[in-house]
Amino acid sequence: MADVSPTEKPTSGGIVELRVHGVSGSGADQVLNRPYVHQVAGDRSGGFYRPRPGYPDSTGTGGVTLEAYRWSDLPSGTAVRTLSLVFLLPFMLCNVALWMHPAIHGWKNVVVALCRVLALTLTMLYVLSIVGVAVDLIAWRCMGTPSCMTDRSWLSWLGGRPTGLRLGVLALMPVAAIGLVWWLSTRLSHSFDAFHTRDPAPSKHRLSAVGQWDGAPLVGRLRSVHVAAAFATLDGSLLAARASQHRSVAMVVLLTATGAVLLTCLVLLIAVRSIDRTDPAPGMDAFFRGLRTIACGVTILVIVHIVISPAPWSNSRSLPGYGAIVAWLFVSQTVLVVILAAVVIWRRGGGRPAPLRALGAPVLVTIAAGLAVAFSAELVYRTADLLDGGGTTADGLVTSPPLAYKWAIFGFFLAVLSALLAAGVVTVLTRRSRWRAARAIVAADFPHAPPEAAERLRQVEQTVARARFTEWLEPLTVVYAGLAAFGLATSALGLFQIFPGDVLQQYVGLPEGFVNFFIGTGSYVIAALILGLVIGGIFAYRTAGFRRYVGVLWDLGTFWPRAAHPFAPPCYAERAVPELAKRISYLVEQGQGVLLTGHSHGSVLLAATVLQLPPRITDRVALLTHGSPLRRLYSRLFPASVNVSALEEIGERVGWRWVNLWRDTDPIGGWIFAPHRAGGSETPAGPAAVDRRLTDPLDVVPPPSDSVPPPILAHWPSESEKAFADAARDLIARLHPGRPGTG
Repeated sequence: MADVSPTEKPTSGGIVELRVHGVSGSGADQVLNRPYVHQVAGDRSGGFYRPRPGYPDSTGTGGVTLEAYRWSDLPSGTAVRTLSLVFLLPFMLCNVALWMHPAIHGWKNVVVALCRVLALTLTMLYVLSIVGVAVDLIAWRCMGTPSCMTDRSWLSWLGGRPTGLRLGVLALMPVAAIGLVWWLSTRLSHSFDAFHTRDPAPSKHRLSAVGQWDGAPLVGRLRSVHVAAAFATLDGSLLAARASQHRSVAMVVLLTATGAVLLTCLVLLIAVRSIDRTDPAPGMDAFFRGLRTIACGVTILVIVHIVISPAPWSNSRSLPGYGAIVAWLFVSQTVLVVILAAVVIWRRGGGRPAPLRALGAPVLVTIAAGLAVAFSAELVYRTADLLDGGGTTADGLVTSPPLAYKWAIFGFFLAVLSALLAAGVVTVLTRRSRWRAARAIVAADFPHAPPEAAERLRQVEQTVARARFTEWLEPLTVVYAGLAAFGLATSALGLFQIFPGDVLQQYVGLPEGFVNFFIGTGSYVIAALILGLVIGGIFAYRTAGFRRYVGVLWDLGTFWPRAAHPFAPPCYAERAVPELAKRISYLVEQGQGVLLTGHSHGSVLLAATVLQLPPRITDRVALLTHGSPLRRLYSRLFPASVNVSALEEIGERVGWRWVNLWRDTDPIGGWIFAPHRAGGSETPAGPAAVDRRLTDPLDVVPPPSDSVPPPILAHWPSESEKAFADAARDLIARLHPGRPGTG
């Protein structure tokens, strides 16, 4: 962190209002609402800014010193990292799923182990998709078919070569793909090693672990396991093809070594306590690195064996064993998801059957697996379509992809259509109740609205009704996850060489041609989804306004440390939270009081920060949150990490000097402890006094000085509102050294 410049050195006994923005990526001048700012600490990725001294209005409410922490470049600061968030999306979702399980006493390690094994299957699927393109479609099918080689000079250099040589050379593509994700997972855009809280305050809540614990050892061990399993997956695919026509002592040895590597990877992931150790363990870390090295060595031997083996190869149309391996992987993912869901549902109630809620872990890991399967199937399917330019891909020609991928595309597209239909039904069925509640809220807020404000009142009611739809996203997501799991399970039919068209024609009556058209359309939908994610990533990097819409997913996904999948994007909170804690501690040690104000996701960063501050620091800290998703979203999605107990501990640490501003028009933020609070100049201690509801908009008729009514702010920041200034003034008064605290 940069040293504090002399021009911003605080005066002892003053108050600093430290503002932390949300996911919009606003500049420091926008956060401070001051046109001229300068950086006083941090760097270009995450820095602290203040208004330039000497300009008018450089202070905040009550003359406090204003300061802003800008962190928006940490999760997506470069174009490469932004695009990596798109391609690594399934890995990121799988990692987040591990943090979403409810408090399951005695069964936490079981859930963690299941999530990590499922994460490993995603890595294996990633490798199998590259194997399907390079080894199966290109090396085995296309290069073995003269008609496919026609007019393809970029493939002719290997055309007519021995099968083993073709497979060995093209196997270097999966090796390169493994090396790519290996490199991406180790190359961090920012070094987080120096950002650790020196004097962390002990807390029993998992939210306090964000940015506090050193995750490098765990991520390194997981990375070694995944790299080893990735190479073993490639080895298994090559050896399965070779074993179909040839068996030898070397083959048995290589198969045994490959199986031993995979089995060791599974055992290590299941041994949660051993792999999670944070204390120095040179022997253990050396064992993990050794496993990775052995897997690399076995891969070299396998490729050499494939190239030099003189035995003849099978004449089958597809790479022997490849389709079965893919189908069995899909079956394994389905079984693991079902087991995870059963454990979460059963053990959530302490051994008694629990209702279908708090299913974040199995739901999100199912969505992650569904996306990974869809992306992999689309890669293989689209490559097959490119190679088979003279016919339709769905007809099962020479370069047609394995049946498991066809079932995967069919299941994914069917799940998406069914989920959209369910969303439409829910929207219609809940519309009346949402509008009824919205009308009651608006009628209470504007009881004396004139008749000419009828149109504006309806706009406000519509905004409130739409905001209340957030509560229905959770069951809709569960429905989609169930459909995705069913679609994943149907991929097992590929093991029995059953075509989707045959099944639906026999049992549903749909013509086979229509089913093939359905599969082709599903493939284009997946391609459009991938293209949309890429374009969204580029626009999010280039356009701050667009980042507001896609930033919620990114910031949520990269907020939590990598504890399930090592190839997920790095956790930016490993820098942001300790950096905030260090800055707050510095200001307090200089004799300052600190008013922390956080909007949207900034309030989550501040919540994790407060849990890390020692009492000598929090005694001089107050908290003002607005548009906060802590209770409305985070406590639902992460019940074991962000719950009422954790929120109450935050309030106790700051002596209940905490005010939360929320609006009914906000689809993301909400109340923390109490849904309704009129507010006032004096705020008593306790959780019931934290929440203050804001009327939005301020009025439905134009003020005398304007020609249009005040805007509907919804989730926009509240710094420019009078209610924000009143809350800040209240908290500043309670932070003043001359007034005793209320804690």
